[in-house]
Amino acid sequence: MASQRKIEYVIFDMDGLMIDSERVYTDVTNDILALHGAKMTWEIKAGLMGLPERAAAAHLLSFFPDIPLTIDDYLAQRTAGQDASWPHVQLLPGVARLVEHLVAHGVPIAIATGSLRRNYERKTAHLQHVFARFEGHVVCGSDDSAGRGKPFPDVFLAAARALGRTVGPNEDGGAAGVGEDERAERARGLVFEDAIPGVQAGKRAGMSVVWVPDENLLSLGRPQSGEQPDQTLRSLEQFVPEEWGLPPFTTTEQSETKV
Repeated sequence: MASQRKIEYVIFDMDGLMIDSERVYTDVTNDILALHGAKMTWEIKAGLMGLPERAAAAHLLSFFPDIPLTIDDYLAQRTAGQDASWPHVQLLPGVARLVEHLVAHGVPIAIATGSLRRNYERKTAHLQHVFARFEGHVVCGSDDSAGRGKPFPDVFLAAARALGRTVGPNEDGGAAGVGEDERAERARGLVFEDAIPGVQAGKRAGMSVVWVPDENLLSLGRPQSGEQPDQTLRSLEQFVPEEWGLPPFTTTEQSETKV
């Protein structure tokens, strides 16, 4: 069930939520592992999603202790493979329609991604008809303002501040040191995420969270403990804005399943 909160601003994750980058991550990683007779399963990948780059690499390689790759070696090979693919990565269904709708109705939007700034630029350069609509309100994992990586709430709070929202210090939602007005301001935000650490980060930021997981991740089951999303969708095409106090799609917008 959707939250009954009245949403005033929206923050998007990017990888696997807005763009089909998870396919690139999987293919490039498995190309590297195949040279050593190994393969990354979705059970392994689920534990990587949403983590900062080096933490994700360390977690991956921990499953393959016999492979003679350091974290730096793996990241160098992965970066080369990914850089060749980013100019061709595509938007996921429902993204362009939702972004355009929110902008048309004056709803403030931002991006909070664990992606390095250099990678963000490579991934989005050919998709500026959507990403330019954020008007620079983008916080990347390598930015000084990003703070700790997900599942900590820092990057979502930084994105809210980029929109001019007064959300208080980088503590978990409702923690000591966050005033009542600041908690109320956090509660006016809605986060879209595809990864479990991102869901945790959004909830710890005191915001509502819509989880849009990959079908492969969803098949592993919902997290049984910890922070839970307020709503789970299979695609952003299923999002109903008025359930969150946002303006509804027009008839024309509702008919646009692909953009």
